[in-house]
This record gives sequence, structure tokens and C-alpha cells, in this order.
Amino acid sequence: MKDVMDVVAKPEAKEITLIRWFNAPRSLVWRAWTEPAHVARWWGPMENPVCQLDLRIGGAYRIVMRSPDGIDYPLTGTFLEVRPIERLVLTMDTTEHPAEWQHLLNTYRGARKNEGIEPLEMTVLFGEQDGGTNLTVVARFATVDDRDAHLTMGTTKGWSMSFDRLQALLQAL
Repeated sequence: MKDVMDVVAKPEAKEITLIRWFNAPRSLVWRAWTEPAHVARWWGPMENPVCQLDLRIGGAYRIVMRSPDGIDYPLTGTFLEVRPIERLVLTMDTTEHPAEWQHLLNTYRGARKNEGIEPLEMTVLFGEQDGGTNLTVVARFATVDDRDAHLTMGTTKGWSMSFDRLQALLQAL
């Protein structure tokens, strides 16, 4: 089924690959990923009261996800590569997330639990397939322990929810 996300996490790799097909043209999926008003509507499984993107190499972004109980989960990063309708590469920093979230993540990090949390690097590929867009997201972590900690905390569930929200947005545009 095309509305199901595929997840690849090889045991020895420091990355997670997420793949999902969207029933929308690649140019529209690109817009949904790069225009702040659109990103705010689908990013994460929560509300996004802040969504700022400076879409250029070296440009920064800031997205603040807000949980139903009012707790903010800020994400910040920098765009490392921007190839319109083909590819985005960006960093993702969660160090502004609440202390409770960081503590929970650290409990799953094995030997690295007392080290600082490093930003991950994310590559997003936009491919044309079957009249729609095949989206591939590769999240690269500093270590396998960091990858496993994010998997244990439900990162794939969060991405699946985000992709469902993205598909709904694409149908509305």
C-alpha cells in the first residue's frame, strides 16, 4: 500500500531511512516541505505555533511543536543543501527540547547517556513515481546508540503521523 511508510534501520548503520509515496506532484510536495505556512500544518504530531524557514544554504530554521498540554518542543537547524524539487539536506537540533524529554532520551542512549545530544543530519529526496512523489527521508545520527534511543522513543510513529498529516494537506492544496 502506498499510504504506508517503509522504515529501514540496518543494525550497524547510524541512520534511519523513511520512505513514503504521496499522491501529489513533486513540486507540490516540495512546496509543502519548504513554505512555512504549509510546514506548520503538517510537521510533527503536534501543533506548530512557530515555523520559520530561511530556505538557502546556510539558512536557519526554527519549528516549535506544542503538545496538547502546552509544552513546547523547539527544533532548530541549518540548511546544508537546497536543490529545488529534488533534495534538501539539513541539520536537526533538539537541545532546546524540555529537560524531561532530554533525560528520557538519555536513558535509552546506552554508553552515551551522559554525553551531550548532538544534532542529526537529515536528507530529504523528492522522486517522481507513478504520477506522485516518492519521498525518502534519511536521518543520520552521531551513533547507533543515538539512533536506537530515537527509535525507542517513537520517532517512526511521529514521522508516520506527520506523513499522514502531510498527505491530508496535499489533498487540500
